[in-house]
Amino acid sequence: MVVAPAAPRLSLQCEAIAADTSTIRSLDWERSRFDIEFGLRNGTTYNSFLVRGERTALIDTSHAKFRDTWIPLLKDQIDPSTIDVLIVSHTEPDHSGLIGDLIDLNPNIEIVGSKVALQFLQDQVHRPFKSRAVKSGEEFDLGTNPESGIQHRFEFLSAPNLHWPDTIFSFDHGTGILYTCDAFGLHYCSEDVFDADPGAIAPDFRFYYDCLMGPNARSVLQALKRMDGLPEINTIAVGHGPLLRHHLSHWVSDYREWSGQRSKGESYAAICYLSQYGFSDRISQAIAHGVGKADAQVQLVDLRATDAQELTALIGDAKAVVAPTWPLEPDAELQASIGTLLAALNPKQMVGVYDAFGGNDEPIDAVADQLRNQGQKQAFAPLRIRQLPQGSDYQRCEESGTDLGQLLTKEKTLAAMKSLDGDLDKALGRISGGLYVVTASQGEGEERRRGAMVASWVSQASFSPPGLTVAVAKDRAIETLMQTGDRFVLNVLRQDNHQSLLRHFLKRFPPGADRFAGVNVLDGVAEGGPVLGDALAYLGCRVEQRLEGPDHWIIYGVVEQGNVADTDASTAVHHRKVGNHY
Repeated sequence: MVVAPAAPRLSLQCEAIAADTSTIRSLDWERSRFDIEFGLRNGTTYNSFLVRGERTALIDTSHAKFRDTWIPLLKDQIDPSTIDVLIVSHTEPDHSGLIGDLIDLNPNIEIVGSKVALQFLQDQVHRPFKSRAVKSGEEFDLGTNPESGIQHRFEFLSAPNLHWPDTIFSFDHGTGILYTCDAFGLHYCSEDVFDADPGAIAPDFRFYYDCLMGPNARSVLQALKRMDGLPEINTIAVGHGPLLRHHLSHWVSDYREWSGQRSKGESYAAICYLSQYGFSDRISQAIAHGVGKADAQVQLVDLRATDAQELTALIGDAKAVVAPTWPLEPDAELQASIGTLLAALNPKQMVGVYDAFGGNDEPIDAVADQLRNQGQKQAFAPLRIRQLPQGSDYQRCEESGTDLGQLLTKEKTLAAMKSLDGDLDKALGRISGGLYVVTASQGEGEERRRGAMVASWVSQASFSPPGLTVAVAKDRAIETLMQTGDRFVLNVLRQDNHQSLLRHFLKRFPPGADRFAGVNVLDGVAEGGPVLGDALAYLGCRVEQRLEGPDHWIIYGVVEQGNVADTDASTAVHHRKVGNHY
């Protein structure tokens, strides 16, 4: 008997959020993957908004999976043929999936967005539509609502690369609401319309920033400068998750602080991509996320949407340049951008290339040869994608980015190690700890991602519930698999038989390599990951909290299960002589 898989849990919510303003929130309770294939622990939402002045505006739509319920709900709120304007914050399908349906219901609707967004939209909806391109400082007046007496005058702010090149923010002077779509958002599904519980959503807010906004930190700072020129903002209406109102200054301050930290220094890697081509945008984000984990600076660059002068500056000033394979027969505009990219390269740079998997790409080796025609060093081995990208492919791309980031920060890392006072260095090194191997696994089949690392900075942290802390360097590959709500396994090494495991897991693995090849592992024993067959004991843990340090995350995990293989054996102990490295 074949049992059909259960339908995913989807629901809708419609609530007033301000005068003449309501939100339609599409709640996707069980979505587990998004964008660069990072895991979602709490689902997500797709938020759209209806604003009624003298005329009516809809801001964004929803994911196509909500077609059968979202359109009827919209009709319950308003006759779609009477909506005057659709403001498109950006054209990623999770926000624009129902625009074609809306045009069919209302052919006279005027679509307002950035110039790039309107270009992208033409390729998505395959229908004629009325449009108006806007940029920073331009306004659109819906007029005064006859019942409330409030004038809804919208001012637009260009916010390219947050996280697509077509993004605009929209500020309603009548209500003080700023509509930002992806920026300031988070993947968190609940029926709380606003940020009522900041502690609950903070980990997902940070994780979302690190994955999608951090690689564009310079663009974030530019958007924040434009926001500073607006009147008081009382709400940020995001495209994903709860709207930000009750703790607004805290969230904005976080973005400012994190982006400022990521933009320090002049050395950066320029990660190029082609918007709306194959998997280029997602793969570039994975590489950029990996570079950022190593505390290196990164800048995402869209070869389609960046003008020649800016492209020359971004490529020429970068310490490393990573580019996708491009179409065999690019259009004239893209061909010009490729020429600008190649002309801006210099011999002192490192270069890398990845398969965009666009269907008709220039061979990756041919692109690599063009990028290295002046003798540039290789940033990492060409990232060949031989099938539709899976979890393991994104993991390999992220780890390649981390390797590149470590190269970019090598001198800074060595300087920091040498700066520690000698006596202090020796004293700090006298802190000893046990020897452990942390393992983690997520997904199944082609989507599976697994990681492992040697750990010695481990300590029991609580009795009830039983809990422990593990310090994980920010550039560790496994860190991505140890977000709040994830599970991992702490394998305790034994004093009389740990050397082979230690040597195996201490070696440097190439990006995407199987950490467990040749190792005796017990799968299915613990939920979080593989249990090492030769370990003294194991503890299965769930990440409850993460505390950020300068170069490590302190992971607090609640222990859910465990067992000991030999009650008479002792834990392996690690003794250091200095405190500036492991």
